[in-house]
Amino acid sequence: MTAGKDYGMLERFYPDEYVDSAYGIDYEKLYRDGWRGIIFDIDNTLVPHGAPADRRSIALIKRLQKTGFRVMMLSNNKEPRVKPFCDTVGTPYLYKANKPFPGSYRKAMERMGTTEKTTLFIGDQLFTDIWGAKRTGIRTFLVRPIHPKEEIQIVLKRFLEKIVLYFYEKERGKR
Repeated sequence: MTAGKDYGMLERFYPDEYVDSAYGIDYEKLYRDGWRGIIFDIDNTLVPHGAPADRRSIALIKRLQKTGFRVMMLSNNKEPRVKPFCDTVGTPYLYKANKPFPGSYRKAMERMGTTEKTTLFIGDQLFTDIWGAKRTGIRTFLVRPIHPKEEIQIVLKRFLEKIVLYFYEKERGKR
């Protein structure tokens, strides 16, 4: 690499795919391509932060399960937030997941009966969701946050994410 173009330190945070929404992904194609498990983050990935499951999230999970996917929710939130959402959409979950550490990602795959080669992760945060999944060897999809209202610690992380995403898009010729 030439001087000034070494983004290597940032690459560990780069998603495999960067998409507008979890609701716009061609899941049926992914299934045809051999993917069998999907681990989702909840807040700002499927619904606004702290919101209950809605018709759209319920319909997506039912569609994925009908397609044949195993689906699991992985959240750093506490059980009182995660359980009602997952009970409504009909998925198993792990709460207080300690993302970005790989342990809970591995536990989710174990529970779904999938491997790194057949599991996708979909989330809205680079430094927890995406980095943790990448550290585990899982293909990642970063989605744009559903709603701008977030807790202060997430707002601070978003500022740093913008820097990483600038270089990510620059490398891919999108800037």
